[in-house]
Amino acid sequence: MDPCPFVRLMVDSLALNLPSATKPPPVSGVHPSTTPCFCQIRITNFPSQTALLPLSSSSSGDANPEAATSAPGFHLDSSALRRLSAKPLTLRLAVYSGSTARACGISSAKLLGRLNLTLDLSAALSRPNTFHSGWLNLRKNRTGFEPEHKPAPRVHIVVRSEPDPRFVFQFGGEPECSPVVFQIQENNIRQPVFSCKFSADRNSRSRCLPSDFANNPSRWRRTLKGIRERHGRERKGWMIMIHDLSGSPVAAASMITPFVPSPGSDRVSRSNPGAWLILRTNNGASVSSWKPWGRLEAWRERGPVDGLGYKFELVTENGPANGIPIAEATMNVKKGGQFCIDYKVMRDSGLGSRLKGKGFVMGSTVEGEGKVSKPVVQVGAQHVTCMADAALFIALSAAIDLSMDACKLFSHKLRKELCHEEQQVSFP
Repeated sequence: MDPCPFVRLMVDSLALNLPSATKPPPVSGVHPSTTPCFCQIRITNFPSQTALLPLSSSSSGDANPEAATSAPGFHLDSSALRRLSAKPLTLRLAVYSGSTARACGISSAKLLGRLNLTLDLSAALSRPNTFHSGWLNLRKNRTGFEPEHKPAPRVHIVVRSEPDPRFVFQFGGEPECSPVVFQIQENNIRQPVFSCKFSADRNSRSRCLPSDFANNPSRWRRTLKGIRERHGRERKGWMIMIHDLSGSPVAAASMITPFVPSPGSDRVSRSNPGAWLILRTNNGASVSSWKPWGRLEAWRERGPVDGLGYKFELVTENGPANGIPIAEATMNVKKGGQFCIDYKVMRDSGLGSRLKGKGFVMGSTVEGEGKVSKPVVQVGAQHVTCMADAALFIALSAAIDLSMDACKLFSHKLRKELCHEEQQVSFP
């Protein structure tokens, strides 16, 4: 398998220095020690990114800020690089004071200043590059001219890039429809590499009628109705197997904790999430003896727009109860989002402190509720040594996609592919 070329554009070591509040004139009414500040970062044809800015008391020379933050960064594939390398790229940064929240679509934040950096990405695929590292003055107007007597806020920023090759895969259909998985290569060449087999555990339901059914049909009518109602209030037994081209199973995602609504509601709560185990093959042994690699929990968050909350842990030799958390976030149930594992994000959020590594691990698209989902999966080339490694990430992406369905409100019906088969019974 050949990876696709990617470049990661990183914006790190962000901090803000404001002129002393005791020196006239004050800058936009901002006191350096009390007002929260943030910045918005933009490049052409990419969504803007927002990062909080800690305040620093020093901005002289090569002095590093006392505290700093990072932006998520931009991930550039080969088509984006071709488009952006035709001419120098401009990175635009605007700094604001106040809250990042918006009320009725209007922000109360106040602009402190902005700056532009010109980046040359022509050599970005071949080597790491540092485009800027240090302090820069902010300007308030677009021409860059400021009165000399007016002290200017300063921003510390490090902008750099590094090659980040990735394997790219896409499901040929929705995971519950047991699709083929294709590897996407340069020039959109698609090659089948895996097949999926989805199943729902049918052993949890009785497959035959009781011996005294004919003699007491009314009693068993009530019993079977209760069974149907109970199973309608839980989603369990789902599994998706990943097979290589020879038909051998190489990875799986198995639902080990049912998705059930919390008492008095129709939603899976964070206090009682459903869970999956991601399993790796054990040298051809039966699935029951496969080794757990990761554990994914999922639930439905309340809010103005509901969210799919999730937490992913790597399983250690001490078992699933002692996993290492490496990803935890919420995505919009209506719009969907991106499931991502990234060492940089881990460090910024305090996760994965027990892991050694760097850079992007994987990302997988998740469509919103009710939409057709054919997940696109990216895996960092440094994390794939064989097909079985890639299959684990495919199984994980299937599990997070299926969790969108498993966390659907229990007042709504699931599509037939996700439901257990029921024996049709007619009553007199």
